[in-house]
Amino acid sequence: MKERIKKLFRGSVIGMVHLWPLPGVPGHPGMNRLVEEALKDTEALIAGGVDALLIENMHDFPCVREQEMGPEVAAAMTRVAASIRRTFGTKIPVGVQVLFAANRTAVAVAAAADLDFIRAEGWTYGHLSDKGWTEATAGTVVRYRKSLGADEVLVLADIKKKHASHAVTADVPIADVAANMELQRADAVVVTGSTTGKAPSIREIRMVNKATRLPIVIGSGMTARNVGPFAGLCQAVIVGSSIKRLGEWHRPVDSDRVRRFVEAYREARG
Repeated sequence: MKERIKKLFRGSVIGMVHLWPLPGVPGHPGMNRLVEEALKDTEALIAGGVDALLIENMHDFPCVREQEMGPEVAAAMTRVAASIRRTFGTKIPVGVQVLFAANRTAVAVAAAADLDFIRAEGWTYGHLSDKGWTEATAGTVVRYRKSLGADEVLVLADIKKKHASHAVTADVPIADVAANMELQRADAVVVTGSTTGKAPSIREIRMVNKATRLPIVIGSGMTARNVGPFAGLCQAVIVGSSIKRLGEWHRPVDSDRVRRFVEAYREARG
């Protein structure tokens, strides 16, 4: 395992780098501007004290599923990721998530840009999202990762993920999903609230903790004000919206907000 990921699950704050629209999406600013804005947000996150970064094409709404994407998505995200690596070095762990549920694409980007992890939606158990039906992808993605020689790229896998209906698996408790994740070769489980900016249930996090030995990552709704009760229940937190200007996800990163969040999280962990 690479040195830079050994501490990823020891109380890390993972800061979101939300990319501007990619090529082909309304509002795309051109590749040079896309990279420039991503580097600005990365600089603000690092200045604020985050422990790791997660690059995501958050502004690509309305999102499409992986089978509907063109090669420009992987190309653009690889260029951004490689620019972040080249500019800020290899000491800080960097991951990638490609919306929507484009887990093979994320592995390809990670392998090409020397990234450390991916965040995967639709890893196990199919579900209905606002983009349509989402298949489980663990089997195909694990094999694809092996074919690229990228076994060191970790998988942070969402369970009962946000922005989705889980009525089809309503008879499968979240603890059972978590218990299955190790068998499905996930390296950590991500627990979220129902939507972006909404915190998960503390009760559910406790259930997940009892069900799996894998690290728990909280994936939504964390702020400097509410992170305290969650800090001791997880090994890492992913934060995006609350560290942006005015606390709105579509705005640039505010390094002062980042710093306040990091301080609150670390204080809560003791």
